[in-house]
Amino acid sequence: MTLLTPLIEQRADPFIYKHSDGYYYFTASVPAYDGIELRRAKTIAGLKDAETVMVWHKPDTGPYSDLIWAPEIHFNQGAWYVYFAAAPSREIKDALFQHRMYVIRCEDANPLTGTWEFLGQIDTGIDTFCLDATTFSHQGQLYYLWAQKANDIPGNSNLYIAKMDKPWAIASEPVLLTVPEFEWECRGFMVNEGPAVLHRNGKFFITYSASATDENYAMGLLWADENSNLLDPKSWTKSQTPVLGSAIEHNIFGPGHNSFTVSEDGQTDLLVYHARTYTEIEGDPLWDPNRHTFVKPLRWDENGMPVFGSAAIAD
Repeated sequence: MTLLTPLIEQRADPFIYKHSDGYYYFTASVPAYDGIELRRAKTIAGLKDAETVMVWHKPDTGPYSDLIWAPEIHFNQGAWYVYFAAAPSREIKDALFQHRMYVIRCEDANPLTGTWEFLGQIDTGIDTFCLDATTFSHQGQLYYLWAQKANDIPGNSNLYIAKMDKPWAIASEPVLLTVPEFEWECRGFMVNEGPAVLHRNGKFFITYSASATDENYAMGLLWADENSNLLDPKSWTKSQTPVLGSAIEHNIFGPGHNSFTVSEDGQTDLLVYHARTYTEIEGDPLWDPNRHTFVKPLRWDENGMPVFGSAAIAD
């Protein structure tokens, strides 16, 4: 048994993307929530001490001037895009923050040294709290997947999917995929957020995170056949139990907001997630910076389903 240690400390909502240039690109929420930081390296381990570059910093005022959350870097249709959520302030309205989703673009080869352009808000047609966007492509179609509040559904956020007609705009009505319904999704807060997509073994898998961002945070799973209509909620099956939760015996708490990447040899799928190493949090856990980035191998069973194992153990 090999116990895990953090790859990168104080980086929540971690996202690692391996590009065709052989580099791994990393971004995450920074503790100050004040901008978008990138780093890159030829190896996963190299990301730990790689140079960090703040490629975009929030303005002082305006609708996207505070609480920059959960950036993800994607290479879509020949350019780099970072999708993120931002708010006009830290004020709570209607029991929630005021986040909306935004996107920036870089058309240069190296996104750490290139020029980034702010493209604006990605409008879903629903004017409510939303965050945690990711994208993926299938059969030439780009999809957008995110978390958003629905005024007629209890809780903080649900997961939605839509087609995109270009990397900065959706082109279909939002489709509701999952709401917080099980007890483990509703501890502290009723939350489904932080979706991540993996396409393997003839299926699409969506992981997501649920409950409050303390030791109750845990990961759930949806899956659909790759030949099904991904915009049909009936195509998706939802696990009734979490696939990854706190490993209390090893002091790993609240694993979640994951992404997926692949090992240097291209053979092993890797699970990237954040977790805490203690539970004694003073005040709102949102302001505690010690959510650290962890990486571990993802295993597969004989039925082609992912096996997540323990959040504390690498094997």
